[in-house]
Amino acid sequence: MSDTPRTAEPRLVARGLRKVFGPTVALDDVSFEIGAGEVHALLGENGAGKSTLLKILAGVHCADHGTVEIEGRRWQPSDPDAARRGGLAMIHQELALAPHLDVAENVMLGIEPTRGPLIDHRRLRDRARQALARVGRSELPLRAPVSTLGIADRQLVEIARAVALGARIVVLDEPTSSLGKGDVERLFTLIRELRDEGTSVVYVSHFLEEVRAVADRFTVLRDGKTITSGAVAEHDDQALVQAMVGREVEDFYPRSTRTPGETLVEIQAVTGAPTPRSASLALRRGEVVGIAGLVGAGRTEFLRAIFGLDPIRSGSVSVAAFGNLPADRPDRRWLARIGMVSEDRKREGLALDLSVAENMTLPSLDRFLSPRALEARSRPFIDRLGIRCATPAQPVGALSGGNQQKVAVARLLDADVDVLLLDEPTRGVDVGARATIYSAVDDLARGADGKPPRAVLIVSSYLPELLGTCDRIAVMTRGQLGPARPVGELDEHSILLEAVGSAS
Repeated sequence: MSDTPRTAEPRLVARGLRKVFGPTVALDDVSFEIGAGEVHALLGENGAGKSTLLKILAGVHCADHGTVEIEGRRWQPSDPDAARRGGLAMIHQELALAPHLDVAENVMLGIEPTRGPLIDHRRLRDRARQALARVGRSELPLRAPVSTLGIADRQLVEIARAVALGARIVVLDEPTSSLGKGDVERLFTLIRELRDEGTSVVYVSHFLEEVRAVADRFTVLRDGKTITSGAVAEHDDQALVQAMVGREVEDFYPRSTRTPGETLVEIQAVTGAPTPRSASLALRRGEVVGIAGLVGAGRTEFLRAIFGLDPIRSGSVSVAAFGNLPADRPDRRWLARIGMVSEDRKREGLALDLSVAENMTLPSLDRFLSPRALEARSRPFIDRLGIRCATPAQPVGALSGGNQQKVAVARLLDADVDVLLLDEPTRGVDVGARATIYSAVDDLARGADGKPPRAVLIVSSYLPELLGTCDRIAVMTRGQLGPARPVGELDEHSILLEAVGSAS
């Protein structure tokens, strides 16, 4: 945690902000302020109004009522580019990069140095290299198309852009959602450096340990209203969670008594291109198994290989009632009652233009269903997972990130799969939605819905999540999957040692 809350005059002050979208009141009399040289955490569930507030600050939306001032002057940028030129840089969770441009061009996008009427490419690359060095990524190839980078490196490229801009206010929206532990620590160091240089940082995160690591003060939004603000050091986690969700969350990681049963899926020495290098695992009914490891270790590729999305060079994936499954046929996985939730819900996990109901029922829509039938079929899962939507016919792209993730999980419930493959299932999801997803996983593993217990395989970069929900955890190291061991034999330290290849 930072040393003491800053007491400087506020740099940014928002008063009485109100924003309405049709019948939806997104913000209702929201006030918020941040001082110079302060890290201020903005907390709240998905749908609480955080994104709308940030978009008003960044020039995406105009408030219907209320004012924003920066250093005593009215702040109402006409668009995000005007906001950036005015000294406010925003790094969104859903990254805003130009995939066809290279790394250096993305870092300097909009602030390219010129020589006469032409871009000075030498200075551009020098300044991009300096900005990347500050975020711990000086080794990134400046001329590589940003589309060739992994999600973690793309996120750091966008953070480097804010550094290069020299912004007085930096807004970070879930900045660690795709980062490994080492990159997270480097980011925290950078945030502290920016704070000490007088930069104001707005930090949005659903992980309270991150808030305690970097933030001085906080503001909680709920249902579009300001609920409370204060010094982070003066409020415990329970108080912050209760303010965010409006109720106590007593059992965040429910773990019922589970009895492992028959093996549903046997994965034998699977190798991919290029990862995993070798991975064997048995998934049993009534058990939750976790896969830990560093970003880039091959965890996602392992799940994609199991589900038939990525090629398998050797090895096998077999299901008792179906035998060996073909390497490149996801449709055969659905028939074998295996379902997957992708880590990239925007590009792979959801059809954003389709409705909530249509997304839930996609794998089993082999015949036409009327809108009324779709609504009736989807409503129980909307209620069970607490999905906030106007109607089941609402486009899923209009929902908050947490509610979109619940829809992706609901699809597996609708398909009544026996095996759930969940890749970063709570990435960018608020504490209330995470608690709901954890409860659903526990119910599925023990068969609480009147059906036989399921097998659940979870890939997560968030170790407390794996330790809190799983029965066994296996660690992926440089493409090699280690043995799955009982969770009682593990802790964060031992898992990290194994992940970096230092376990004895």
